[in-house]
Amino acid sequence: MTHTPNGTAPPGTATPAPVPTLPAVPPQPVPAAPTGAAPPPRARRTAFAEGVDRLRGAATTEPGRLRAIGAVLAVLVVAFGAVTAWQTTDRAAAADDVLTSSRPLSSDAADIYRSLADANTAAAGGFLAGGQETAASRDRYEDDIRTAAAKLVNAAANSDPGSPSAKTITELNRLLPEYKGLVERARTYNRQGYPVGGAYLRYANEKMQQEMLPAAEDLYTRENQRLRDDYADATPYPWPALALGVLALAALAWAMRRTYLRTHRVLNHGLVAATAATTVVLLWLTAGHTLARSGLHDSYDHGVRSLDVLHDARIASLKARGNENLTLVARGAETTKVGDETFDAYDHAFGRDMGALAEGLARAQRLADDAGGARPVSSASGAMTEWRKRHAAAREQDENGNYQQALDMVIGAKGATGECFDSVDENLATALEHEEDEFERAAGDGRDALTGLPAGAALLSVLGAAGAVLGIGRRLSEYR
Repeated sequence: MTHTPNGTAPPGTATPAPVPTLPAVPPQPVPAAPTGAAPPPRARRTAFAEGVDRLRGAATTEPGRLRAIGAVLAVLVVAFGAVTAWQTTDRAAAADDVLTSSRPLSSDAADIYRSLADANTAAAGGFLAGGQETAASRDRYEDDIRTAAAKLVNAAANSDPGSPSAKTITELNRLLPEYKGLVERARTYNRQGYPVGGAYLRYANEKMQQEMLPAAEDLYTRENQRLRDDYADATPYPWPALALGVLALAALAWAMRRTYLRTHRVLNHGLVAATAATTVVLLWLTAGHTLARSGLHDSYDHGVRSLDVLHDARIASLKARGNENLTLVARGAETTKVGDETFDAYDHAFGRDMGALAEGLARAQRLADDAGGARPVSSASGAMTEWRKRHAAAREQDENGNYQQALDMVIGAKGATGECFDSVDENLATALEHEEDEFERAAGDGRDALTGLPAGAALLSVLGAAGAVLGIGRRLSEYR
């Protein structure tokens, strides 16, 4: 190889291009991690998720399973007692309302109707007597008015403000003084011999028949519906409580069997106590409610139904007596047309009311379940039959123009239709008193069958839950 001086390339040799030199880049410093820095935070789990994990872990051990079993048993027993106390409290309150509230109010409503109808009857009878009106007739009218007013006050005190019943009572309280004023005017003019007295009495009767008695009947219907609602609340079986009781007993039986299979010990005192307490509550609930239902159903079938029929029959007799008297007061001034025939309005109404009375007495006779209830109804039926005969004879005399004879046969002292009416009314009052006693006895038995059950169920359920916890606790102590 030929070398040239000073390192130059020999002639004819290509000289390489010079390589450009890049400027030097100073090294970038790497940031140092701060001392004691924590790694990036992870998403934290919820307390519920952590609790589920702990429970799942505990369930894999026998102590954990025992704790869960104890908690479930305690909850079931307490829930059974709580639901039993709640449902029996409601039913006991409804049964007490049947005996002490709704039935007495229904009876008061019936007495309001009866007193008003009887006052109307007494007013017509006193008018017929004219100046010879007896003190007994006058006192009967005044007593009926006072009774109606007192019963209205009692009904107002026990009705809900603003309810339809309260409005009806207010309306009756408004109409009662108006009616009484019309009757007094009729009596005043009658004593003076003015014929206008009969017009005032007919107007009073119209107010009674068209306004007051329908309002009283509406009140009676509402109170009867309230009574039926209380029966409906008191008599249904407490199915949720019964179902919880069976479930609690099944769970306790399973727990005792499980304990026996693992320990070969026949009895666990705590679980046995819990089972005994639950069994007592369940049997008490079943027997007590069955007896309560039986008593309440008996009080309805042999008390309320008979009372309703007897009240209707008594009201029909009162209306019949009032129309019989008004037949003589009006003396043909009021007529009614049925088809092509025209009848005396009050005499026609009398026949209709007597038909209702006969039907009511027949129903009452069928419902009477003992001699004490059947005997007065039978006597009332006999008096009604005689009443019809005497009324027909009196009408014959009146139609023949013998007004005084007809009057004596209706309001006379002896042998008059008034005797028959009084006999019907007195016998129906006796039958009502008997059926009222039957109702109170049966309804009282039904209510008393639930006495103490709510408090007893609550106490026994707490004791049962404590027994279940102690029984499971005894098993847990063996793992310590």
